[in-house]
Amino acid sequence: MGLAAWATALQPLTEWAGDLSVDEFLQKHYRELKPEEKQAIFRRLEAECREAHGVNVKISDPQPNEGVQFAYALNLSICIGCRKCAEACTIENNHDRKTNNSYIRVFEMEMGGIDFEKGDATYEHPVPQPGKFYMPVQCQQCENAPCVTACPIQATWQEKDGIVVVDYNWCIGCRYCEAACPYHARRFNWEKPTIPAEVINPDQGYLSNRIRPQGVMEKCTFCLHRTREGRMPACLEACPTGARVFGNMLDPQSEIRWVIENKRTFVLKEELNTKPRFYYFFDE
Repeated sequence: MGLAAWATALQPLTEWAGDLSVDEFLQKHYRELKPEEKQAIFRRLEAECREAHGVNVKISDPQPNEGVQFAYALNLSICIGCRKCAEACTIENNHDRKTNNSYIRVFEMEMGGIDFEKGDATYEHPVPQPGKFYMPVQCQQCENAPCVTACPIQATWQEKDGIVVVDYNWCIGCRYCEAACPYHARRFNWEKPTIPAEVINPDQGYLSNRIRPQGVMEKCTFCLHRTREGRMPACLEACPTGARVFGNMLDPQSEIRWVIENKRTFVLKEELNTKPRFYYFFDE
């Protein structure tokens, strides 16, 4: 079969796969690629971004560092619900602007207990409100991640530093991972993301914030393109109150380790045994 005929035969499949090109649709699993194959893919994706958006981007592939297990903690006593974290997530991760997507939802809760059924993640009034506290929720980077188990083709997996990632070119968009996640941390691209050229973040990671194609799942990656190079997640840098703590929980000198050892921390839905790496605490 000639290349033209082969491409014609694949057309129905590539239409089902959203806006992936034939090359992208036929790409091997990320974990099977040789370094030189990865570099060729990165250069192709950069060229496609220039053609589609007129923007020069750099796609990198930072690897997990030895002796690192990332963890996050959030001080609910000083979070004011401003959603600066969600705004920073949108900008850093090249989210679709049409839907104002973000990996972070901030719930406004009544003082006295955590009740998501009564929590409001769509409030529009000034914050903070009296008698309320605010609880941001995002991917918990579970040690026992149900989304990973649910994926039928191993398009999502957990890396050595604890970050759960997605190979966007391998994902078939079945959304099993979305159904399996008890934290509603997965997002599905129903349409091709709309991002004005002037706001595209050119510092991109293949497994993190590169512009995702239509028809695939995506999720928070603790900004691995930043954190694996010694920087902090964008949401943490944007927080005006210092409510967010991030770092290597294997490092006894790290702030995150101090919080885990000295504060009364808790995790969401502990009874499910997902073993989240995202902790919450209140000042006492």
